[in-house]
Amino acid sequence: MIRFGEPYKKKISYTRRPGAYAIIKVKNQILLTFQDDENQLPGGGIDKNEGPLRALYREVMEETGWIISVQKKIRTYQKFIFMPEYNLWAQKICSVYVAKGIYPISDPTENNHFSFLTEPAVASRILHSPADRFFVKEYFQV
Repeated sequence: MIRFGEPYKKKISYTRRPGAYAIIKVKNQILLTFQDDENQLPGGGIDKNEGPLRALYREVMEETGWIISVQKKIRTYQKFIFMPEYNLWAQKICSVYVAKGIYPISDPTENNHFSFLTEPAVASRILHSPADRFFVKEYFQV
C-alpha cells in the first residue's frame, strides 16, 4: 500500500481511521470541495457500522450537495497523521474511487464547505493534499 506524509512513529499509539474519497467526473471537469482554506477531493471518514461506499455517498452529499454514481475503486493509501479536530493520532487508510457526478440537489450541508468544478490539470496543481494531487495526475495522466 502506498503511503503519503510522515512515516510511522513507534512511540505513538495510532487509531485506525478508514476513509473514502472520490475523483468525481462531470463532463470534462472534476468536482472539488473547498473547506478549511484547502481544495480537496470530496470524501471523508467512514463511521462505525458504515461501509466505504455508503460513507462516500454521505460525505459527497454533505460536502458538495451532489448525487454521484461510483464507477470503480482505483487505489488505497495510508498516512500517519495527527488530527487536531479529534485530538487523535491516526493511521488513515483511505480508498480512492472514480465516480460520475450526476447532478447537484442542494448546497453543501456541512458548514464552510463550497463545491466547484475545474479541469483535471488545474486540480492536479491546486489540491492541498499530496495524495489528492497524485491520484488526479495518475488517473488523468496530467
